[in-house]
Parts: sequence; structure tokens; C-alpha cells
Amino acid sequence: MTSNGTSVPVTPEGTARPGGAGTLAGRTVSRIGYGAMQLERLHADRGAAVALVRRAVELGVDHFDTAQFYGDGFVNEVLREALGATDDAVVVTKVGATPDSGGPLPLRLAQRPEELRTDVEDNLRSLGTDRLAVVNLRRADTGPGLRAEGDQVVDIDDQLAVLTELRDEGKIGAIGLSAVTLDGLRRALPAGVACVQNSYSLVSRADEDMLRLCAAEGIAWVPYFPLGGAFPGMPKVADEPAVHTTARALGAAPAQVGLAWLLRHAANVLLIPGTADPAHLEANIAVGGLVLEAADIAALDAVPSRSADHVRLG
Repeated sequence: MTSNGTSVPVTPEGTARPGGAGTLAGRTVSRIGYGAMQLERLHADRGAAVALVRRAVELGVDHFDTAQFYGDGFVNEVLREALGATDDAVVVTKVGATPDSGGPLPLRLAQRPEELRTDVEDNLRSLGTDRLAVVNLRRADTGPGLRAEGDQVVDIDDQLAVLTELRDEGKIGAIGLSAVTLDGLRRALPAGVACVQNSYSLVSRADEDMLRLCAAEGIAWVPYFPLGGAFPGMPKVADEPAVHTTARALGAAPAQVGLAWLLRHAANVLLIPGTADPAHLEANIAVGGLVLEAADIAALDAVPSRSADHVRLG
């Protein structure tokens, strides 16, 4: 039974949960959350950034994804101001990288155990809390992005050891993984894994076996780059004719169809689309109301998957 006595899942405030209800680290959350990285684009207008987060809450969002290295603490500070001391929202942070304003990318890897501990402490400080609900370990094993070299090549067992210590100390509630391989996930299972964040979309489904393992283990699957195309050479969901055909039939945008497919593809999928624009935020929330018919799903499932693993930076 839902809190309003109907069949529609709602938040404790009575707002319909966008995308329905999912589970993250033992908590019930809306299946459409918010990835806060793009709040950095509002650095010059902090008030607009805070208002956008509060609007997300009004629309039923209670799962926020962030990291200290997003805007070098700015994004965390915005979430701290916007969410206040409420326990209703699940704020998920990420460690394993740190800002690097002078480098070719705005961040660099920080994979060593002592760096992970420092990053946890920095997240605690900027979010203004004494406990992080979920901390994702950002590995450098797979997907587009940075690759570890030199002293940044660290065994996952050593990383999990320090995160487990932090969990035992009460500073972390649960541990997640990001940019991890199937073998890495299997090695991490004994430590307890709440969620996995890997690059995954309709057009890049190389991690299908990992998604199924997560579903079997009760682990949330939280795809980043859910529409592809984040780096040159990556396939884009919006380039697919089948996506456009479905979008026209539904009166929706191609991006909405790509997100809706993810929700329908597996029950353990939680979405964290990001934006700095209020209208785009509402369009992302509206994805939860799109109904894909069997024929639509069949046409979208037939779209070929192309690996983006060759796209590397750093």
C-alpha cells in the first residue's frame, strides 16, 4: 500500500514518484532522480542552482547524484543549501577523482586508499553531514574516460578495504561502484554493493551481463551517459531512426524515449539525468509517464549495441 492509499507510489510528502518507486541502499526512492554535475554550469547564479534542486524535490525527486569534484565543491554546497537537513533525500557521492584545473581535463584520478579517505572527508564537509548515504567508488576499469597509470593503478580490494573501514566508522552508509568491470563487481560483492554506475544506454549495452547480475543481487543499476554521445566517437541514442519513430508516435522527444526505454528495460534501473535548465528538468521527469507499447519496445530492443570502450581520455 502506498502512503496515499492508491496504487501510485508517492513520496512521504504525497508527490507521485516520477518513474515509480525503486530501491537504493535499502531506501525507497523515485526511479527518476537527478544527476547534479551540470549544476556547475550555474556557478555564476547560485540562487538559480538552488532553485533548480528545490524544483526537482517538488517534482518528486529524492535521489541526487553528486561528487566533491563537481565544481570543486560547488555542487555539493548547492545541494547542502537546497536540501537542508532533510533525511528524505538520498544523496549519493562519488570518490576516486579530484579537481585538476590545470590539466587537460578538469579532474584527475585519486585512486589510492588515502586519497579515497580524504575525498570522503571532503564530501562530508561540503555536504554538511556526518554520514554519506552512499559512496560510489569511481574505478578506471572500463567505459569512456580516464585510465589509471602509475601509482593510480590500485587493486579494488585495497580500495574496498578503506571504504569498508569508513562504513564501519559510520561515515558511509553503503558502497557503490562506478566504471567497473564484471569481474570487479564479482570481487566486490562480499563487501556489499548498493549500486553500480556504468556507461550504458540503448545504443551501448555491453554491460548487459552485469545488469542482470545486479538485478539478481538486488543492486541498483544507475547508468551514466544514458543517451550516449558524451565523447566523440560514442554512439548517440538520438541518431537512431527507431527512436525518432517512437518519439513521433508518442509526441515525445528522442531523449525522452531513450530514458523511457531504460526504465522499461530492467526493474532495478534508476535514472539520474542531469540538466541546468528547469524546462529540461520537467521533460526528464515526464519520462515516467511515457508508455512504451510492446511493438515500441521490440523496435527499440532491435537497435544494435555499439561498444564505446575505445573512447578514452587521459
